[in-house]
Amino acid sequence: MFSKTCEYALRALIYIAQQSRNDSRVGIKDISKNINSPEYFIAKILQDLSKKGFVQSAKGPNGGFYMDPSNLDLTIADIVREIDGDKLFSGCGLGLDQCSEIHPCPLHDQFKSIRNNLRQMLETSKIQMFVDDLDLKLTHLKA
Repeated sequence: MFSKTCEYALRALIYIAQQSRNDSRVGIKDISKNINSPEYFIAKILQDLSKKGFVQSAKGPNGGFYMDPSNLDLTIADIVREIDGDKLFSGCGLGLDQCSEIHPCPLHDQFKSIRNNLRQMLETSKIQMFVDDLDLKLTHLKA
């Protein structure tokens, strides 16, 4: 459903948010290990997200990635849109360029409903919610 880049970004941001409590910072090696991602790939993703304000970074011996409390209000939809664009929320279920109410594909009506439900779920799902679930050990980020 999401691109591999988006999957890694979501897992990394949730992990960083969880680890950022008490002003802690997390290094790339730790992030990569704890979300099962290639180190170089996640470094590149986080560098881009840091420039865009989704996560903060600090250099030096006590450096690493962290999240400000305001970032905990980011929704999963915000992150998905930034990385994968809006296609998940507006695209055709069959990938057709010309699919609309006037000229629908065979899946149009059913997919529209699923797409709207998915959008609603992602727009109401905030980073903080996932951190809370991880803290309660209701969920996990690594297989």
